[in-house]
Amino acid sequence: MPALITWWTMDVRTVARHAPHDDIVARAGADLLARWTEPARRYHTTRHLVEMFGALEELEDAGEINDRQCSVARLAAWFHDAIYDPTAESGSNEADSAALARDTLPLLGVGRDDVDTIDRLVRLTVSHDADAAERLDAAFRDADLWILSAPLGRFDSYCDQVREEYAHVPDTAYRHGRSAILGPLLHRDTIYRTSRALHGWETPARINLGRELTRLRQ
Repeated sequence: MPALITWWTMDVRTVARHAPHDDIVARAGADLLARWTEPARRYHTTRHLVEMFGALEELEDAGEINDRQCSVARLAAWFHDAIYDPTAESGSNEADSAALARDTLPLLGVGRDDVDTIDRLVRLTVSHDADAAERLDAAFRDADLWILSAPLGRFDSYCDQVREEYAHVPDTAYRHGRSAILGPLLHRDTIYRTSRALHGWETPARINLGRELTRLRQ
């Protein structure tokens, strides 16, 4: 069994007290894994998923979220880009991914409150806004945006990968559209909401965003 499926199964067991047999849970995980490994993907792959898991663990270690919240967040991470079509209208991928979560998770014994939470986490990635008072929301949002603070080489490859996913968009339109997404992030008072991310990720993210916005203007 792939390590990611083992991880998925453990998280389902943590969140759902009455999860079905592991084979059923693993099949649901295999369906998600197949989605994350679609050949057209470049950035939204299992590497992004694993990097998000790493960011969530760092936030858990820092006390931003507890162990169970981290399991819930990892389940949400599995779903948040499970349906990904770069040609789709804004927000539709997230809505479809949230619907997939709502269809799948109850079959695995996940309770209504947790399903509602995962639905909310998936949908907040449309605009990456999160109320700092909601610790889990802030942590999930920050983990999804961890890539902005990645080491220079990884950040640059991320930018190239996103461009490849949007290869159907003409260069000028891509530069304008991408700048419209990244610019507001840079101009917020803070990019991140959790204390750990603010102290560890904020400065490199601002440097990376500034570099990329300069490239997009050239």
